[in-house]
Amino acid sequence: MRLDGSDSAAIEQAAERLAAGELVAFPTETVYGLGARADAAAAVAQIFAAKGRPADHPLIVHVAEPAQIVRFAAEVPALAQRLIDAFWPGPLTVILRRRPEMAAAAAGGQASIGLRCPSHPVAQALLAAAQRRGVPGVAAPSANRFGRVSPTTAAHVIDEFGDALAVLDGGACEVGIESSIVDCSRGRPVLLRPGVLTRARIEAAAGAPLQEPDADAPRAPGTLAAHYAPNARVCLMPAPLLHTALQVLGDEAPTLAVYSRGLPPVAARGIRHRRMPALPAQVAHELFSVLRELDAEGVQLIWVEEPPPEPEWDGVRDRLARAAAA
Repeated sequence: MRLDGSDSAAIEQAAERLAAGELVAFPTETVYGLGARADAAAAVAQIFAAKGRPADHPLIVHVAEPAQIVRFAAEVPALAQRLIDAFWPGPLTVILRRRPEMAAAAAGGQASIGLRCPSHPVAQALLAAAQRRGVPGVAAPSANRFGRVSPTTAAHVIDEFGDALAVLDGGACEVGIESSIVDCSRGRPVLLRPGVLTRARIEAAAGAPLQEPDADAPRAPGTLAAHYAPNARVCLMPAPLLHTALQVLGDEAPTLAVYSRGLPPVAARGIRHRRMPALPAQVAHELFSVLRELDAEGVQLIWVEEPPPEPEWDGVRDRLARAAAA
């Protein structure tokens, strides 16, 4: 059931559903989330069942305002507070030590919890309305089947789950890939998942260099080797190799699509081509939509030109590498 995110009555209706322990899909600036009240284990269990998600794979809890994190976090270190002050509301998730009595199901049973305050106005309105009804936060992974391409429009969510699910339509997501995740639960900042926020920006706000994950790092959403995968097989390759592969493919090309910054000679051979934008933010915005559109066209293979090596491309590179590993 599609609800108009610009309609205050629809926002209130969705908030009532959340308060009653039902699922609601809603837009954020990154991707659409599949939400349930984070303080109710039975409600959270519906997320895992709907997505086919392993119960030990944690969720991110979305809050209406930074002050709400004390409902879930045992403490907020100065490091985390600096990041919150710099980037909330926005596409950053911080992982903190969890209050033992709160949100164990959403945390995948871990002693830590991922928290985010989204900037999308529909998400802000929904979270505030739910908070007025006693919902301290909303657990919400991306609103898609586990491991598949994340949704960036309401139509994508409906394609995944059908019309029975309540979906607040807030238009296309501005950012287009999931939030950066920084672990702040162990005294130093550890980047668990890149996003559109660059490493340099996060380090400047944190006042410390970002560390790489180690064996003791908390489990975090979207960090499995294979993730974000369309039905078609994704192959990620440098531009020279992509052009060579097209040349040796021959005239009997399979059902193939190419997503690249350059324009290879594919049109005459019936190979679909999508031009990759020049800026990483533009690619992030359209990436999941492009993968879904090519799937809908029935392609079996998607050859993607590797993004440039600059740090600004880390988030896009991460999503493409995991899609190609599936």
